[in-house]
Amino acid sequence: MIKQTVVIPNATAQEIYDVLMDSKKHGDMVNDRAQIDPKVGGEFSTFGGYASGKTTNLVPGKLIEQAWRASDWEEGVYSKIRFELRDVDGGAEIQFTQTDLPEGTEAEFESGWQDFYWAPLKKYFSK
Repeated sequence: MIKQTVVIPNATAQEIYDVLMDSKKHGDMVNDRAQIDPKVGGEFSTFGGYASGKTTNLVPGKLIEQAWRASDWEEGVYSKIRFELRDVDGGAEIQFTQTDLPEGTEAEFESGWQDFYWAPLKKYFSK
């Protein structure tokens, strides 16, 4: 299991939610293609199809839960990701959890979220 807490300065929880759930904003943030159907049951794909899945629960501005997979995983294997969002002094906090990862991949994805999501989100909101 991966558990990470990160504060994104100069952002609100709703703004982060919008970036994570909007194809254009998400693509701009990660500097790659993103296709996101922003509703429960909607499918998503980002990083040119490397990451994909389906949204399982949404509370606008507060919570995103998704069945998430990497394209190099065995067919039908999904992990669960959860973004809990809240406003804090000077920005917004993300409490992130990922469970059900294929064995031996945790270290790769532990750093991957830092490099490919949290750093780009901080940069996106520093503009």
